[in-house]
Amino acid sequence: MKKVLTIAGSDSGGGAGIQADLKTFQELGVFGMSAITAVTAQNTLGVHGIHPVPPTFVEEQMEAIATDLPPDAVKTGMLVDAEMISLVAASIKKRGWKCVVVDPVMVAKGGASLLHEEAVETLIKELIPLSSVITPNLPEAEKLTGIKIHTEFDQQKAAKTIYSMGADHVIIKGGHLLDPSSEQVTDLLYDGERFHTFTSRRFNTPHTHGTGCTFSAAVTAQLAKDHTVYEAVSLAKTFISSAIEHTLHLGNGHGPTNHHAFRTFSNETE
Repeated sequence: MKKVLTIAGSDSGGGAGIQADLKTFQELGVFGMSAITAVTAQNTLGVHGIHPVPPTFVEEQMEAIATDLPPDAVKTGMLVDAEMISLVAASIKKRGWKCVVVDPVMVAKGGASLLHEEAVETLIKELIPLSSVITPNLPEAEKLTGIKIHTEFDQQKAAKTIYSMGADHVIIKGGHLLDPSSEQVTDLLYDGERFHTFTSRRFNTPHTHGTGCTFSAAVTAQLAKDHTVYEAVSLAKTFISSAIEHTLHLGNGHGPTNHHAFRTFSNETE
């Protein structure tokens, strides 16, 4: 069985972060492991507290995994600040981990900041160059590039800019694209030569907490199983669309997606 490591924050509400990643790994048939960067007190109504884990202990977690359970793929999520990003990037580089998916988590669904402002430059300089795939949503892509994204052309321009930062592949998710009347959501993948689009139905629901974590975790799981990036993104798109469509209706705010929907409602597991 392939082994996958997520380096991210814990979500006490279970919809995002480490919890979403491990659920996704399990559903897609890989063995999930974790190095926790922060503990949050949150639910569907928002983030009520963040307690960062000391960077030295994050390194201890990564070392324990590296020496006994070396991962076939690695995903990063919430990394809190510049010091944590530097440590995680150095650890990945030191161990030669190549299959790295970076989810540049910056803001929670309810609007709470999950990455210190000054850490963005460190993310660009130290972590993005190590990434096989980076998966920003539109606000994150705007923050990374300084480009306002209103159209698919803007998406393409931002993808090229992020690719120039050293990422092997860039996928910019289109869920935030400003067209509330649109019945579709289009994600854009750039591999340095060509653009590929992945389109799905847009669902009118508030239950989208953890969609970014879940999508990037699905990409990571598929890469660990030796799928191409295109194949991994295609399945991840199907996985998250199913998770949103077959909502669980939990909580009083931005509820979680349904991680077992893909397995329950689809025959596709590879």
